[in-house]
Amino acid sequence: MLTAVLFVLMLLVLVIPHEWGHMVVAKLCGVKVNEFSVGMGPLLFQRKKGDTQYSVRLLPLGGFCAMEGEEETVDSPTSYSSKSNPQKIAILLAGVTMNILIAILVSIIVVGITGFPSNTLESVSPGSPAEAAGLRAGDTILEIDGRATREWEDVTSAIDANKDGSTMHFVIKRGGEAMEADITPEYLDDEQRYVVGIVSAYKKSFGKSITGGVRLTWEVCTAFAGAIKSMITNGVNADDMAGPVGLVRVVDQTTSYGATSYLMLLVLVSLNLAFFNLLPIPGLDGGKIFFIFLKVISGGRITDDMEYKATVAGMMLLIAFAVLITFNDIKNIFG
Repeated sequence: MLTAVLFVLMLLVLVIPHEWGHMVVAKLCGVKVNEFSVGMGPLLFQRKKGDTQYSVRLLPLGGFCAMEGEEETVDSPTSYSSKSNPQKIAILLAGVTMNILIAILVSIIVVGITGFPSNTLESVSPGSPAEAAGLRAGDTILEIDGRATREWEDVTSAIDANKDGSTMHFVIKRGGEAMEADITPEYLDDEQRYVVGIVSAYKKSFGKSITGGVRLTWEVCTAFAGAIKSMITNGVNADDMAGPVGLVRVVDQTTSYGATSYLMLLVLVSLNLAFFNLLPIPGLDGGKIFFIFLKVISGGRITDDMEYKATVAGMMLLIAFAVLITFNDIKNIFG
């Protein structure tokens, strides 16, 4: 039951802000939004405010934003089809933007919960070069070889830059006093790098949580870009992909590790949704943007009817892909 609730919550957190982003920018551009729905399927509740009907539907599996003239040309100044290309692109990108903002917000929460590594030491490994040089837990590393170390990244960067195992000069603070120590790092064959044997103490700070959350989101985006490049060059293994059924299983496995693991999964799925929506596949936001540019480049030779037919074909392809992924998910569960 908990897994089901967390899975539904994840879908709502991912899809509702996405559609809400479309709605807000559409209204700002003067587009009439006929319906904004939380959930899919049979109608449970509705309330009309202005020109928009706000609905709650039976199946809590996402939602939608229905704009006037979105799928067909409507001769009205309040229709999506009547708006300029920059306005259309802004409306389409609003959903992806919301997914990225959700990822950043959740990343900030994760960093706020876990804290961030600092230049103060949590522990010193027994028998390590750092222990031999007199370093101990609670010491704060101020400098390494004359360079200030204000963050843990400064410490690790300085140590990783040592490629020949030469002695390094540390300046540390202990009990309000500055001390100096010379440390000769040791080489670890399994890690193929030099280490001194120190572990960072984690600290918490609101300001650092914000910068750390943004950095974490960027790192995940970079990893996604690398994964997409790898898929293009090396192909895709079906077992490496997961759909809704597989996601339920992942949610169940992840929640056993605690709240931060679930939140990190939310970050990953939110960014994955953003990347996927930007693909130039008809039916997706990226596909619609792609056709806007095609129409401009072709000088109008690409018609709305051609886009509609491509969208239908794209949706059929996406449905077939979803069925294939679902079948693969079931096979992995029971196989």
